[in-house]
Amino acid sequence: MAGRFAPRPARGTAVHGGLPGVPAPGGAARPAASAAAAAGLRRTWRPGWPLDLGLVLGPLRRGPHDPTVRLMPDGSVWRASRTPAGPGTLRIAVRGEVAEAEAWGPGAGWLLEQLPAMLGALDDPSAFEPRHRLLALTRQRRPGLRLTRTGLVLESLIPSILEQKVTSVEAYKSWRLLVRRFGEPAPGPVPEPMHVMPDARTWALVPSWEWHRAGVDAKRASAVLRAVRVAARLEETTGMTPAEARARLEVVPGIGPWTSAETVQRSHGAADAVTVGDLHLPGIVGYALAGDRDADDEAMLALLEPYAGQRHRAARLILLSGRTPPRRGPRMSVGTIWQHT
Repeated sequence: MAGRFAPRPARGTAVHGGLPGVPAPGGAARPAASAAAAAGLRRTWRPGWPLDLGLVLGPLRRGPHDPTVRLMPDGSVWRASRTPAGPGTLRIAVRGEVAEAEAWGPGAGWLLEQLPAMLGALDDPSAFEPRHRLLALTRQRRPGLRLTRTGLVLESLIPSILEQKVTSVEAYKSWRLLVRRFGEPAPGPVPEPMHVMPDARTWALVPSWEWHRAGVDAKRASAVLRAVRVAARLEETTGMTPAEARARLEVVPGIGPWTSAETVQRSHGAADAVTVGDLHLPGIVGYALAGDRDADDEAMLALLEPYAGQRHRAARLILLSGRTPPRRGPRMSVGTIWQHT
């Protein structure tokens, strides 16, 4: 997708796969809430490795104004999700070597149960063996990189569909408008207005003109509608291997290899689900590993072949390394919906 992997050179700024650095405590305060409203379920968890919330949870954030994610001045991360048990809000903060979590809403218990997997407990970075000095150095600099596994398919699939063949700015705006318009307020004492994405039935009832207002063309809207009609079957894939999950996702018209990879990277923590069909990624990988900024998908896959089984992790490390080709022209312009129909 155009702009999907645009580099951010400064370490403290947003990088694909990482959240932006947050300011020191003392910023915007949380609104006051009654004791009853503030009461939530709590869990603490000790990961046993240096936990970097930005690196682990960064891929779940769809743009700086994602209504389902909030970053706070104290370094905590808030997420609003639609779980199998219902909507829920999760707050995660790292205190020393401990992750402290609190959750609200019908999905609170489910979110806390999934906390270790979400923070990378099911990931095995030791399976990755660097074959390039760049990747070895980047892994040393980023010891907190773990691949998240949310256990939720639609919340990653739908925004991935919206990101097909448009700029990230357009896709993030569409996601923001649709979730705010048709989602529901996140439960709990959220620090800023947050929303849980719509359920499958609500997505299916979004009128055509609302898709249009959100800048989503008929092709992408139809793909979302086809996906939510079989939502239960798609959510079942969390019990499958990433390859099996991708095969089922791609049965739905409008969901291809690019979209299925972007989905299982988040829902399954798929270490080998390299994104094929992206506008920028082949050139970034080619430039980083072979000095070839004009590499295509075939060349990218050949360069990543030594990392079979870990190709997505290798791509993440390349993106985090900062070794990206210099721009040769202006960014892809933001179009109108008529250009995409």
